[in-house]
Amino acid sequence: MDRRIPVDDRTGQRIVPETARRGDGASASRYGTRPTMKDVAARAGVGLKTVSRVVNGEPGVTPDTERRVQEAIEALGFRRNDSARVLRKGRTASIGLVLEDLADPFYGPLSRAVEEVARAHGALLINGSSAEDPEREQELVLALCARRVDGLVVIPAGDDHRYLEPELRAGVATVFVDRPAGRIEADVVLSDSFGGARDGVAHLIAHGHRRIGFIGDMPSIHTAAERLRGYRAAMEDAGIFVEHSWMSLGVTDPERVRRAAEEMLSGPAPVTAIFAGNNRVTVTVVRVLAERARPVALVGFDDFELADLLKPGVTVVAQDAATLGRTAAERLFRQLDGTLITPERIELPTRLITRGSGELPPTD
Repeated sequence: MDRRIPVDDRTGQRIVPETARRGDGASASRYGTRPTMKDVAARAGVGLKTVSRVVNGEPGVTPDTERRVQEAIEALGFRRNDSARVLRKGRTASIGLVLEDLADPFYGPLSRAVEEVARAHGALLINGSSAEDPEREQELVLALCARRVDGLVVIPAGDDHRYLEPELRAGVATVFVDRPAGRIEADVVLSDSFGGARDGVAHLIAHGHRRIGFIGDMPSIHTAAERLRGYRAAMEDAGIFVEHSWMSLGVTDPERVRRAAEEMLSGPAPVTAIFAGNNRVTVTVVRVLAERARPVALVGFDDFELADLLKPGVTVVAQDAATLGRTAAERLFRQLDGTLITPERIELPTRLITRGSGELPPTD
């Protein structure tokens, strides 16, 4: 028994020993110690099996007993341990989503769509960003596997995914999105980057442009390479020789993109139109063009917020990010249900949205 009595400290406040504050004599839980079903059973005065039946919604409990158990649950703040419960069934009821960049607006609707499908299947979504770093991607993917997620939706940063082979053999369902897996066979859901870029550049050609610049992402990235291929195909179809100075691929930070755009727009024969390889590139190019008196046509790959409110509005090749995410997640759960065996490549169409910037004629 603690026989200490309250004393006054130098501030005049009374210092009361913790044991003296427990008026009901019950022992307080330590920080970080969660109440268990055993605690609920003791408080409600029932057996452990009775608590289990109430918690899991099983029959065989009288209304009065159920009320006492529910009151004990509320008083203690008890929460069912779903992790232990689902592990007994061989599933963790969770899936992992590995994105390139959580801050990129393109991934917002994609992530939300994956989450909605996961929720419909009673699963929790855990996501993280690779920051376009293959090593970080591998570290994040394997960390999710170590936490026994049932499946993975991955937007890959690297081009060698053999590190996933043991996990795939162990039954971890996996679907790649936006870019295919490297050096393994796996399901992938893509947008038609090649066809979309070809259509966007052909649209500029149809409006009289012959000197068309292309500014894209790193050439090692599948989507960037496919969009460059689409650009070159459209120019070749029109019989237009592509000058080396009209193409620029690299990191998408504003400084690099601005420098590339300004170089294309300078000199005795500047480009009269630019095709931007993704939304981040497009936004920087919009800023560059706003500083110039001579109008320059622009088509961007990926839609972005407020593109329709600019003057002129920005013509874009739009992907359906939500459908990408939903298709990938639905395919993932079909793998988990055992209805899919052979990996497939699914390619979704893009859509050209004309708003004015891609319809400007050349000025010379």
